[in-house]
Amino acid sequence: MISKLKPKSEFSRNVLTLMTGTTIAQAIPIAISPILTRLYTPQDFGVFALFLAVVGFFSVVVSLRYEQAILVPRDDEDAINIFALGFLINIFISIFLFLVVAILHEEITSLFNNKEIGIWLWFAPLTIFFTGLFNLLTYWNNRKKHYSNITKATIIKSIILALSQVAIGSIKNGAAGLVGGQILSTILANMRLAKALLNNKKLLKAISKESMKREAKKYIDFPKFQAPHAMLGNLSSNLPIFLFSTYFGMSIVGFYSFATRIVFAPLGILSNASTKVYSQKVSELYNNGEDAFSFTIRFLKSLVKKIILPLLLVAIFAPYIFAFVFGEEWREAGVYTQILFPWIALNLLGGTIAFIPSLVNRQKKAFVVSILQIVSLFVAIMIGVQYESIYVALILFCIANSLVLIYNISWMTKALK
Repeated sequence: MISKLKPKSEFSRNVLTLMTGTTIAQAIPIAISPILTRLYTPQDFGVFALFLAVVGFFSVVVSLRYEQAILVPRDDEDAINIFALGFLINIFISIFLFLVVAILHEEITSLFNNKEIGIWLWFAPLTIFFTGLFNLLTYWNNRKKHYSNITKATIIKSIILALSQVAIGSIKNGAAGLVGGQILSTILANMRLAKALLNNKKLLKAISKESMKREAKKYIDFPKFQAPHAMLGNLSSNLPIFLFSTYFGMSIVGFYSFATRIVFAPLGILSNASTKVYSQKVSELYNNGEDAFSFTIRFLKSLVKKIILPLLLVAIFAPYIFAFVFGEEWREAGVYTQILFPWIALNLLGGTIAFIPSLVNRQKKAFVVSILQIVSLFVAIMIGVQYESIYVALILFCIANSLVLIYNISWMTKALK
C-alpha cells in the first residue's frame, strides 16, 4: 500500500526528498516566529535583516558563481576542480572583505545609519565564507544526486538557528540572538554536506593547479557575467532594506523583512525543492539535445497550480493573520504582504528557472536586464521617499519588479529552444 503511494519517477522522488527536508526546515522558523516576535522588536528584526542583506550581497559572488558551473561538466574530475577553484576564491574574497571592514568600519556603519550594525560587521566576512562554502557543497551534492545530504544539512541548519535565537533572545535584549543564531547555524550546516566529498579521496586527488586554470578559463562567463548579475539580482531584492534603513528607519525594515520572510518561507518550499532538482534535470536534457523547453513549460504550469491558492489566501487575510499570530504590533507587516503579492507570486516562478541563462550561455543578456531592473527599482523607491510614504514606495517597487520578472520568465524559457 505504502509503496503504491511513492512517486514512480526519479524526478518526483528527488523533489519529494528535498521537499521533506525543506518543509521541516522552513516549518521550524515559522513555528517559533510567534515566540521571536515577543522576544525581539521590529527594530531588532531590522538590524538582523540588514546584516543578512550585507552577507547575502557578497555571499552570492564569494565564489564568483563558479559553484553553478559544478553542474555543467560531464566528468566529475572537471567538476571537482571547479569546486576547488570556487573554494580558493571564497577564501581570498572573505579575507579581503575582512580587511575592508577593518579599514572602513566607521564609514560603513555611518552609511547604514545604524550603530548596532557596526558590531556585527566584524562577523560578516566569516558568515560570508561559510555561506559561500555551503553553496559550493550544495551544488556538489546536487550534481551527485545526494539529495538526502542536502535535506539533512538544511534541517540541521534550521534547528540550530531556531534554538540559538530563542535561547539568546530569552536572556539578552537586542538583535544578538537573531544574528548570532544565523552565524552559528551557517557554520555547523557545512559539516553534513562536506562528509561525502571528503571521504572520496580518489576524486580529491584529481584536483590540480593546471586543471583549475583550465576550468576557470572554460567557464569564465560565470564570473564575467553571472557574478555581477547575481549581485545585482540580490541587490534588487534587498534594495528596500538598504534604502528603508536610511530613509524610513529600522522598524520599517523590520516589518518589511519579517513580512517577506514569513510569506516566502512556506510558499517557497515547493519552489526551492523543485529548483534544485529542476536545474539538474534540465542540464541533462539540454546537454543531451532533448526537449528542455517543453519540460520547463510543464514544470512551471505544475508549480502555478500548487502555489496560486495559498498565495491568494495569504494576500486577502495577511493583516489579520499577522496580528493574530504574531501580535497586534505586527499587523503592519501583513499590510506590506498584501501590497507585494504580485511580486511574491512571480518571484517564486522566476526563481525556479534562474539557472537557464547559465545553462544556455546567455549570462550577458541576464546581466543587462538586471541592470535595468535595479535602476527601475531604485527610481520606484526614491519616488516613495520623495512622497515620504512607505506605501507608495512598496507599490511602485512591486510594479517595477513584476514587469521585469514577467519578461525574464518569457525570454529564459524561449532560450531553451
